[in-house]
Amino acid sequence: MIHISILVPLGHTSLVNIEGSYQILSDINNFLTEKGREPKFQVQLVGLTTEVSQRNRLFTISPEVLIKDVKKTDLIIIPSLHGDQSNAATMNQDFIPWIRQQYQQGAAVASLCLGAFFLAATGLLKGKQCATHWKMAQEFRSMYPDVNLMDDRIITEEERIYTSGGAYSYLNLILYLVEKYAGRDIAILTAKAYAIDIDRQSQSPFIIFEGQKAHNDEPIRKAQEFIEASYQDKITVEQLSDMSAIGRRSFERRFKKSTGNTVIEYIQRIKIEAAKRDFETSTKNVNEVIYDVGYIDTKTFRTMFKKVTGLTPLEYRNKYNKQIMNPVND
Repeated sequence: MIHISILVPLGHTSLVNIEGSYQILSDINNFLTEKGREPKFQVQLVGLTTEVSQRNRLFTISPEVLIKDVKKTDLIIIPSLHGDQSNAATMNQDFIPWIRQQYQQGAAVASLCLGAFFLAATGLLKGKQCATHWKMAQEFRSMYPDVNLMDDRIITEEERIYTSGGAYSYLNLILYLVEKYAGRDIAILTAKAYAIDIDRQSQSPFIIFEGQKAHNDEPIRKAQEFIEASYQDKITVEQLSDMSAIGRRSFERRFKKSTGNTVIEYIQRIKIEAAKRDFETSTKNVNEVIYDVGYIDTKTFRTMFKKVTGLTPLEYRNKYNKQIMNPVND
């Protein structure tokens, strides 16, 4: 039997991650039995205390076992921990030596969504690839610069370390683990039983670029605001550095340090975000939207849009525009 430990951390934790993982992984034994095969998983909720209150005591989780009682496990699942990530790690630091010991004994470790922050706090992610919720990418990079964050990915795998992207994409990682441990046929059966879109690889279409303004460089913040207000116009680095009264090289260096993007990247992402809003809400054709956000070279825009979102402009428009999906007859 493969022993799976789903952690029940202290503090504000994703109940959906805990209950959803527990239910799906527990059902695998039923699916295997129905196919005349032996049950494969022993799934347990593992905690630091016998009761963990959630959502201002609206819910209480009672772990089946405490970490001191689990001498060996094969797979550890870390759910999303919400709120201040440093505080969450401190509150749950007693898990860390146990997780590290189990990993050294051969266990795999998987984090779901923001659980990547706590996984990084164990040190096991150092130098490895990782995914987390796209909205927290900048904070993650700031806290853990030695981790290779892949903020467009739904799943990463490296040396028995697994991570998933934002929110309900944790289901894709659970399916991935089911396939790894129980086979492709059981993963497909599980996907159908739970109506999960199997084999999704990217969370790029869901990313909303908001710009990084949590910094103290006021001239750079004003430059960001100018870009966001004037994205339809042609904006140059020289223009922005002159407006800020900063030499070009210093301006570019400060901009990248503050925002995590080069100036050109930032301008491109703002234009793409504006195009996405148009594709979602207007009846304009693709070329009209491209011209409206300030691009003349439609081929360049289409290539860049696909790189950022994972979809072509037409695919994005057809996927998210209700008027296109359900046209009203005149």
